[in-house]
Amino acid sequence: MAKRQVANPPLAPKRLIGYARVSTDDQVHDAQMDELRAAGCERIFQEQGSGASRARPVLTRLLGDLTAGDVLVVVRLDRLARSVSHLLQVIEDLEERGVHFRSIRDPIDTSTPQGMFSLQVLGAVAQLERALIAERTKAGIKAAKPAASYRGTLDFVSGGRKPSRRCRRPGKNSISTN
Repeated sequence: MAKRQVANPPLAPKRLIGYARVSTDDQVHDAQMDELRAAGCERIFQEQGSGASRARPVLTRLLGDLTAGDVLVVVRLDRLARSVSHLLQVIEDLEERGVHFRSIRDPIDTSTPQGMFSLQVLGAVAQLERALIAERTKAGIKAAKPAASYRGTLDFVSGGRKPSRRCRRPGKNSISTN
């Protein structure tokens, strides 16, 4: 007697959702729209606004609409985020929800092992960048202290409204405004 094979049910097709962003009113979305359509995006969200600003209502709405199995597609990484930390934050949120990410011109596609590797390398570079910035900041503060050019940070007095600038190293260079 022959065994009857049961076929696995087909997986739900992935929705490719595009995001196109331009920075100024003078720019147009046309080239990005063409590339996103060619990549197979069935819906494309368009936004005009600076990439440096994280307050982008269209992107926020898009991220909220994505569901497990969807793929967020952008033409280039800089269309989604200006900083590596913001990019990694967005992609981590997508991955936690089962949503993949793909950049057409960059080697990032989180649905493939190579794309995840590229993302991890990008994350390692971001971590190195943060560590180097912290190291340079500490070295700058250390160099500025002997010259009395480091005055500390601006903080607010508890319960008061007036700012108080205090030097972390008390002495003749301390400043206090109340």
